[in-house]
Amino acid sequence: MAAKFLHDERNQDATVYIGGIDEKTTDSLIWELMLQVGPVVSVHLPKDRVSQTHQGYGFCEFQTEEDADYAVKIMNGIKLFGRPIRVNKASADKRAIINVGADIHVSGLDQSIDERQLLNIFSTFGPLMAPPKVLTSLFICFNTNHRFHGMRKG
Repeated sequence: MAAKFLHDERNQDATVYIGGIDEKTTDSLIWELMLQVGPVVSVHLPKDRVSQTHQGYGFCEFQTEEDADYAVKIMNGIKLFGRPIRVNKASADKRAIINVGADIHVSGLDQSIDERQLLNIFSTFGPLMAPPKVLTSLFICFNTNHRFHGMRKG
């Protein structure tokens, strides 16, 4: 029933994201539920490595993009085990880049840390909006108009 879900072979445009899934939900239940709106190719509920329980979301690939669109229209918001599920096109998640507008300032770094190391560390959490910058010192001054200016040395 549940085909192996390979991200490289999946038709992203025919795949929906399913969120808000109750812990009692199984791959086969999602398969049967989504089969009500169109032919299902595969279902995948990512599992926690330690507890081996799913993480409250999953993906369902349909045969066609039209089937996936129909699933979003019909299944989004239905209740499963008393909880409404979210059903959205999975490809929309990849196209949308969310800019939270946050800058992270880290002080007290060892002098051996460079921008490449920071990039490697922080990129494990997702794409960065701009490359990291290492400032060796920061001088803050105000001009006569009381406007802030930052200058770096080094």
